[in-house]
Amino acid sequence: MDLNILPLAITMMAGPQIIAALVLVTTGRAVRVSLAFLVGVAVATTVGVVLAHLVFTLFGNVVPLGDPSDSGSTGNLIQFGLVALLIIAAVWTYLHRATAEPPRWLTGLMEAGPSQALTTGLMVILLMPSDIIVMLTVGAHLAHGGENLTDALAFIAATVLVAALPLIALLAAGHRARDAMPTVRDWLNSHSWVVTIATCLVFVLLLL
Repeated sequence: MDLNILPLAITMMAGPQIIAALVLVTTGRAVRVSLAFLVGVAVATTVGVVLAHLVFTLFGNVVPLGDPSDSGSTGNLIQFGLVALLIIAAVWTYLHRATAEPPRWLTGLMEAGPSQALTTGLMVILLMPSDIIVMLTVGAHLAHGGENLTDALAFIAATVLVAALPLIALLAAGHRARDAMPTVRDWLNSHSWVVTIATCLVFVLLLL
């Protein structure tokens, strides 16, 4: 189990991803649709990490990734480059925050059923550029360290846990949590870039 990649699980859900989870717990069928959403997140994250690991394993067979302890190795340089892309995307989001609008698909989640929630869980992972970069980073990190896919289980579980936080809060605190969701949603919508940069910097420090 590689604990160094766990901070990136937070980045996976920063932005529209966690906002979708927050919206779903305010619907009339909150538990059912939220569970379907979590299944979608789990499946999408697993598929993405498996494919990323395969890509970098095959790449490593052609171009040696080097020693993981060497910060200048090819494998580490690839990871630093991917994390730099995430930070650039977060900074771009910050600079354009005044004109940014929530994705249109978020507005339709209030009436979502389990099938739509499942599809949303798949979509917010597999179609989000930031999540694709994170999964590529995780795949590169595992392949560079010669680790197998079982070492990614903690990352997948952590990603699902972060996605489940709104549902856990609802089950634990009931209507008080439901009432607080809009405030949390608005804060995360405007500050997700902070979460992305912070978790990326933690990951870089762990690599070093």
